[in-house]
This record gives sequence, C-alpha cells and structure tokens, in this order.
Amino acid sequence: MSGKNKLLNKSRTLNCKGRLVVIERPLVMGILNLTPDSFFDGGRFNSVEAALNRAEEMLNEGADILDLGAYSSRPGAEEISEMEELKRIIPALEAIAKRFPDALISIDTFRSGVAKKGLEAGAHIINDISGGNLDEALPLVAAKLNAPYICMHMKGTPQTMQQNIVETPCMTSLLSFFAYRVPELAKQGVKDVIIDPGFGFGKTLEQNYEIVDHLSDFAILGKPILVGVSRKSMIRLKYGETAEQTLLGTIEVNRQLLQNGADILRVHDVMEAVELIK
Repeated sequence: MSGKNKLLNKSRTLNCKGRLVVIERPLVMGILNLTPDSFFDGGRFNSVEAALNRAEEMLNEGADILDLGAYSSRPGAEEISEMEELKRIIPALEAIAKRFPDALISIDTFRSGVAKKGLEAGAHIINDISGGNLDEALPLVAAKLNAPYICMHMKGTPQTMQQNIVETPCMTSLLSFFAYRVPELAKQGVKDVIIDPGFGFGKTLEQNYEIVDHLSDFAILGKPILVGVSRKSMIRLKYGETAEQTLLGTIEVNRQLLQNGADILRVHDVMEAVELIK
C-alpha cells in the first residue's frame, strides 16, 4: 500500500452479504462473459457447462472474484431485453454458486431487476457500469441485500458512449463525478462502494492513459479502486493487435496501475494477473 493510501485511510474491507472480505493485497477478478458478442471472448462460455468449466479454471488459477455478465458493453453493442439477460445469466450463476459455494461472485449488470435476482441466486457483489445512471434503483438493491457496489464511470450508454468525445484532460471531471456519487450512495444505504474509472467507456486513447498515470488521485475518495483494461482497444492500439501483444500490453498497464494504487484487477487472463501481483 502506498504512503498516500495509508494517509487517506482507504477502506480495506468488504461486507459481501455478511461475508467479510479483507483486501490485504490486490485482488484478481476473473471475467466470465455469458454473451455471444463480447469483444474478446464472445460466445465461448454461453452454455452452463462451458461457464462451469471456465469458472473452475479461473478459481484454480487464483481468481478472488468471478465477474459474470450477460450484456455485452463493448462500444455499439446490441441492446437486449432484461428477460434475455436473465435467461443468459441466472442458470450459469446458480450452477457456479452450487458447485463452488466458497467462490465470491460479482454480477455485471446495470439493471436492478437482474441484480436482485442475481444476488438471490448466489452472487455477492454488484458491478454497475453505469454508476446508477441507467437504473436509479440499482444502488437500493445493493443496500437492501448488503452487497458491495462497484460504481463505474461511463458517458451515455454502451450504444452511445464513444460518440462526440471531446479530447480534453478528464481526471478533474472523473474526480468530481465520484466525489458526488460516493456520498449519494452512502445516503441510499450502500455500505461498501468500489470505484472504477471506466477505461474505454466514453474516453479517448489519451484520456485512458491519463487515468493510468493519475490513478493514485482517486485515493482521496477513500474507496477500493477496481481497474479493467484487459485486452481493450487502448491496449491493442498501443501495444499491437496479436493475442500475445495484447496480453503483454495488459500485463504492463496493470503493472503501472498496481503501482498507482489499484486494489482489484478485472482481467480475462487470471494466471498472469496473479503472477504479476506476486
């Protein structure tokens, strides 16, 4: 932990539906996309058996959290109904929770109805890419069911977030967003908030790397910081298009983020992230 984080007394515990998780070292969140159209692994794990096998693989590699999502948030992704999202995610979530009862599971959704059913089916954490802006009831679900809430910054929706982006420094606006949002979440009864600056969500390449360089500024909020850069376009554009290049680029950027105060790495490649942290 950096001296700055010690000074600001960043929260190091999460109450996950009554289960206490202590962040004694950076955690690894393994991405499990239950979608046919995600940018990196779409369609690979959208059956219950494939999801179970991938969950087991990531847990064996050292994942601390499994992050299940059934709505692709890549730029320009197709919008799906809540019913379709539930159809994709609940069977896999229930199966994973049953087979791996000790696994910590996050549900990646911006819909309160999906989050509620997900938590009831065995998830522990809500991962909201909209920071509550697309469904105001979502933080209330986290408060009622005693789940940590990952609050991410995004402009617009997945369909519109990359339109009309102005190329200006972004850290001031991001800090203002979280400085307003975190107290509001506390007023709504959310006990544990994790902040995510939202790499790639309504940001230019230069803005993404501005956030990398200044990640430590978020320590002033006193909350754990989650980062997700794994194999995104910001990696491909800087480090190359091949699978090896995007993996090595992801590792390098995650190294910088860890040095600048990241507490949770959200990744496709769990084993490499675990080794990096070690």
